Amino acid sequence: MEYRNQTSAQEFIFSAFPNSWGKSVGCFIPLLFIYSFIVVGNLVIITVVQLNSHLHTPMYLFISALSFLEIWYTTATIPTMLASLLSERRSISLNGCLLQMFVFHSTGISEVCLLTAMAFDRYLAICSPLRYPTIMTPKLCAQLTLGCCVCGCITPLPEIAWIATLPFCGSNHLEHIFCDFLPLLRLACTDTHTIIMIQVVDIVHAAEIITAVMLIFLSYAGIVAVILRIRSAEGRRKAFSTCVSHLTVFLLFFGNVALMYLRFSATYSLFWDTAIALGFAVLSPFFNPIIYSLRNKEIKEAIRKHIGQVKMFFS
Repeated sequence: MEYRNQTSAQEFIFSAFPNSWGKSVGCFIPLLFIYSFIVVGNLVIITVVQLNSHLHTPMYLFISALSFLEIWYTTATIPTMLASLLSERRSISLNGCLLQMFVFHSTGISEVCLLTAMAFDRYLAICSPLRYPTIMTPKLCAQLTLGCCVCGCITPLPEIAWIATLPFCGSNHLEHIFCDFLPLLRLACTDTHTIIMIQVVDIVHAAEIITAVMLIFLSYAGIVAVILRIRSAEGRRKAFSTCVSHLTVFLLFFGNVALMYLRFSATYSLFWDTAIALGFAVLSPFFNPIIYSLRNKEIKEAIRKHIGQVKMFFS
């Protein structure tokens, strides 16, 4: 089929936001608070880990890297959402849409890889405590973190480069709250269901998620087996407390991601698409600083120490 006589859309309009001004402002205020909390909370975690030498361990370096990715992950979408809520046009250019998809998916995939690496770190720390310092060295920790980021940047590139070549000559109303693969593909002037690359990419995405889940599951199966062999209840509690934050973040993040990207041929209504997208793009990042600061004794003590120093300085 030829598209030479058709003009490809260079701008898309988000159509999933509330139509009334009152509802838009009602959504804008909590979303602005959540985004501010995510950025400030993660910056606090990064700063505290950097300023306290006793936190320069693989576990806290991984947490610091995760916080860094969370800032970019949310910055890829939430500022555009905030601008759309207060704008009548609610538009984004094609290039801006492709860039948003790349940053969002590259940081998201990097987080998936990093959460898997963190599970491996906890497995070594609990199941092989004597060998842990010699295996999980700062060099290996840095290599794993860099490898996660490289994997995240490379994986979405082929699909985004291919989408950039598609003709968008029909409606330019994007039924979503940010740019994502499926909503954008629905606007293409070609039958994307018959294109083999889409099927291959869907399988690759599913394989990435399922592999990460399986590796994390196997890590925690080994961890639980070791914890159950600890005789004292206090020892079991301390061993498991080092994993509970990571496990909670994993369940929050992967639960929402699985609902959105492991649907295969299933379709959801616009309401559920939007709700699930808010779950993994906004709510999961919102809870991460809370989980890692409020449930972590060392980070809480470091934050209290620096707050005390700031109070003494101003008094």
